[in-house]
Amino acid sequence: MSTTTPPFSTEQEAFWAGAFGSEYIERNTGAQLLASNLHFFSTALRAAGSLTSAIEFGANVGMNLRALQLLYPAIQLRGIEINPEAARQLGNVIGSDRVHDVSIYGYEVKETFDLVLIKGVLIHLEPTMLPLAYDKLVAATGRWLLVAEYYNPSPVAIPYRGHVNRLFKRDFAGEILERHSSLRLADYGFAYRRDPAFPLDDITWFLLEKKG
Repeated sequence: MSTTTPPFSTEQEAFWAGAFGSEYIERNTGAQLLASNLHFFSTALRAAGSLTSAIEFGANVGMNLRALQLLYPAIQLRGIEINPEAARQLGNVIGSDRVHDVSIYGYEVKETFDLVLIKGVLIHLEPTMLPLAYDKLVAATGRWLLVAEYYNPSPVAIPYRGHVNRLFKRDFAGEILERHSSLRLADYGFAYRRDPAFPLDDITWFLLEKKG
């Protein structure tokens, strides 16, 4: 497991690396979430075809990567996770040597992957740091980038479990497309918390393809 030592550059990083990030683990595991993730990825990645490698930015304990393992048994996975306890548990899923226990901003992109995934993470980043996060995502993308976040056509901050400046909604995918002309929109859709069989947060997803 590769690591980087704090201090962090933003208060949001320290927030998720600490006790709140550890408490998040208990709320976001379980068989129902795995089933919902399987349905989600089989839908969101239908245009992607076969995948042999993927990296998730903000992988937590690996619930998304577990679903990808089931859908693509031969896939090689990596994960970036800032919370030490979540990173430790993630190592049990994909192997500790494939876990980067660092901030997204501190991750050094040295290779590309068939799929780069970020799901429910951009909403929690300091807005002024989003361009750096976008650039990291695109640099790691070999072909496909899946962005799954809360959507709003204009930027807005939302109170989050009694905290301020911890949840932001905006058109993340649109901003990535505007910043990186090497990408095109391949597909998009919505996951609904009231789905009777496969509920997830109200996430809008965008599958972007790197051209050429």
